Amino acid sequence: MSQPAGQTKPMQDLIERLDLEKLEENLFRGSSPQNGWQRVFGGLVIAQALMAAQRCVDPDRIVHSLHAYFMRPGDPSIPIVYQVERIRDGSSFTTRRVVAIQHGKAIFSMSASFQIEEPGFDHQVQIPNVAAPEQLMGEAEFRAAFLAQAPDTVKKYWGRERPIEIRPTSLTHYLSREKLEPEAHIWVRASGIVPDDRHYQAAILAYLSDMTLLDTSLYAHGTSIFDPELQVASLDHAMWFHRPCRLDDWLLYTQDSPSAAGARGMTRGSIFTRDGRLVASVAQEGLIRKRAND
Repeated sequence: MSQPAGQTKPMQDLIERLDLEKLEENLFRGSSPQNGWQRVFGGLVIAQALMAAQRCVDPDRIVHSLHAYFMRPGDPSIPIVYQVERIRDGSSFTTRRVVAIQHGKAIFSMSASFQIEEPGFDHQVQIPNVAAPEQLMGEAEFRAAFLAQAPDTVKKYWGRERPIEIRPTSLTHYLSREKLEPEAHIWVRASGIVPDDRHYQAAILAYLSDMTLLDTSLYAHGTSIFDPELQVASLDHAMWFHRPCRLDDWLLYTQDSPSAAGARGMTRGSIFTRDGRLVASVAQEGLIRKRAND
């Protein structure tokens, strides 16, 4: 497929991977990028599962929530099969369940609810007052300034191009072992053109919603997901879609971690447009376990 003008290769690759292959009614197949990672990025599995569910819903029904569990790490070397179960079709709401399968076993399950668009009460919390993305260090500047002295895991993460650009308002947790308040404000932006299609917009918003959450639960402990002494993995993920969003500008992803206990860290997130509209809320719990010493 040729690359449209203004499009970037990482975003084009993501869009192509969201265009799932239909195998049979309610059965789809997706693939993962071969980028050297040992497991599939959880956000990609959420996004592909949501695309599969959306393919099995009437077009006037728009996703308003999803609730997912990660059960096994995804293997990026083979395709993922998504099986959709049509749980309920009501007059206003539709429910679908999706199971992602590899090697004959479920690696992920998700329930998603869809609703016809209708008017109602409307309120929201206010967007935090933080520095604009243009005032912050970009990824290219961060690479040039810090990557030479960074551990290999950090170099690998920040050194590759991604479909989503990230600009944290603070980089302290990457550069020190200081124990910080468990909260973060991160500007995120699609690195290329997102189709003018509500299905793709919701799926890409779900994709980026899995980024940086586990890190925030580690701020209070002076470490990060790049610490080789930690075993870190997403366990579950919930998301509520409040208002439509075109993804053609920066979004502010505010996060806080109210608790870490039992080798698990919990993080909440709110995603705002630059002009302050709350478009989505997120909650995730992840495994944050100290590895046993040899």
